[in-house]
Amino acid sequence: MHPRFLVLVLPLLFMTPVAATVIYKWVDENEVTHYSQLIPENASEQSKSTTLNSEDIEPKAIGTVTPTARKKEKELSQAQQDAAAINEHDKEQAKEICNNAKYNLDILMTHTKLNSKDQQTGEVVAVTEEQRQEKIKMQKQRIKLFCK
Repeated sequence: MHPRFLVLVLPLLFMTPVAATVIYKWVDENEVTHYSQLIPENASEQSKSTTLNSEDIEPKAIGTVTPTARKKEKELSQAQQDAAAINEHDKEQAKEICNNAKYNLDILMTHTKLNSKDQQTGEVVAVTEEQRQEKIKMQKQRIKLFCK
C-alpha cells in the first residue's frame, strides 16, 4: 500500500456519516409545542402537525431567550377572599387590622426574645425563633391583604 493512500483513506474510516433526519412538530390540546423524531401517536388527529428537516433548523445560542411563564388567572385563597370582602364592606375594620399587623410586625422585628401565653394551659412560654419567623410571615401577609 502506498502511504499516500493511507493518509487519504484512514480519516474516512473514523468519520461519522452526516444525514438529515425528519423531525415532527405538533401542538397538543394544551397548546404545548412538541418536537420529536417519532411520528406522534395520534398523527391523524394532529391537524397542526408538520415535518422539518434537521439540517434546515438553525440552532439558537443557549441562554439567549428567556422563557416566560404563561399568565394564568390565580384563584384567590380563602384568606384573600375574606380580606377583599372586609376591605370592600368595612373599611374601618380593614384599617384597624392593618394598623395592628404593622404594630405586631414592628414588635416581632425589634425583639428577638418574646413570651406568649399558652391558650390551653394559660402559662407563659418563650416563643421559639421558628414561631417568631412564622408570626412575622403571617403579619406581612396581613399587611399585604389589608394595607393599601
